Amino acid sequence: MRLAYGCMGLGSAGPTPTAEELDRADAAVTTAYDVGIRLFDHADIYGGGTAEEVFGAVLARHPGLRDEIEIQTKCGIVIGGAENGNAYDFSREHVLASVDGSLTRLGVDRVDRLLLHRPDPLARPGEIADAFEVLVAAGKVGAFGVSNMSAAQIAHLRGSVRQPLDVNQVELGLHHRDLIEAGVLVNHPDATAYAPVAGTLEYCTDHAITVQAWGPLAQGRFTGRPRGPEDEEPAALVRRYADALGAAPEAVVLGWLLKHPAEIIAVIGTTDPQRIRACADAEQVAEAMTRTQWWSLWTAARGKPVP
Repeated sequence: MRLAYGCMGLGSAGPTPTAEELDRADAAVTTAYDVGIRLFDHADIYGGGTAEEVFGAVLARHPGLRDEIEIQTKCGIVIGGAENGNAYDFSREHVLASVDGSLTRLGVDRVDRLLLHRPDPLARPGEIADAFEVLVAAGKVGAFGVSNMSAAQIAHLRGSVRQPLDVNQVELGLHHRDLIEAGVLVNHPDATAYAPVAGTLEYCTDHAITVQAWGPLAQGRFTGRPRGPEDEEPAALVRRYADALGAAPEAVVLGWLLKHPAEIIAVIGTTDPQRIRACADAEQVAEAMTRTQWWSLWTAARGKPVP
C-alpha cells in the first residue's frame, strides 16, 4: 500500500498521556493497520516527544504488532535551539542521542528507518556518515533517508555516507505542488520561484529514492475544511470526481498524487478513524482517474491553467 500513517497527532497534551489520549491513538493506529497501512512515521519532536511515547504505549497494548509494521522516525530539529526560534543539528552527538531517545520513548530496540528531518547548514557529511555507521553497528537503525531536501543536497550527502538513502520525505500534494510545478515551468518566467526544488522528483526516481509526501490532504482544505474562496472550485471538483469514481473525497485528493509516475507514498496524519478509512481507496482511484480529471484538478488547485 502506498499510504503511510503520520503519527504527529498522537502526542499528549501533558507529560503523561491520559487514558483518553491513549484510546484515541489506539483507534487511529489500529484503523490504519486494518486498512492495510504498515508504515508508521514519527519524529523525535512530534508532540515534544510524546507522540513516540504514546505510540509505544499502543504497541504495548498489542503484543506482536511491532513485528508486523515498519517504524521510521526523524531527527535534527531542535525546538528552541536558537534564541526566539528553532535550530537544526546533524552533529554526530545529536543524531546518536536523538535515536536513543526515540527508541526509549517507542519502547523498541530498533527503528526500521531514520530520516534527517531538515537540512542543517552546519552539517559535516563525514560526521553524519560516522553516526550512521555507529547506529548500524549497534543494530539500532535499519535504513536511512532524508526529509525536505533537494536533489543537490541529497547528492552532496550521498557522497559521504555508505548506506543508501532510500527515502526523501517532502511536503507534496494537490495544494503544495512545488516539486511537480517545477517540472512544467522550465523556460517560463515563474521558473525561478521553483529553482531550488527543480529536478528533485526526477533525481529521486533515478536513484531509487522513494518520495514520501507529508501533508498531502492539506488538513482537509479540499475535503471539507476550505481556507478561503480559492479552495471552493477545487473542492467542488474533488466532490464531483468522488461521486463519479465512487470514492471518498480524501481518496480523490490522494489519488491525484499517487497517479504521478514517481510512485509516491502519501503520509496521512488525521487521527479520525473515519477519515483514515476514507483514504484507503487512493491507489484504486489513482488507477481509475483519467488524464483529463488529473489535469483538471491541478488547474483548479493552482487557480489558472498551466502555461
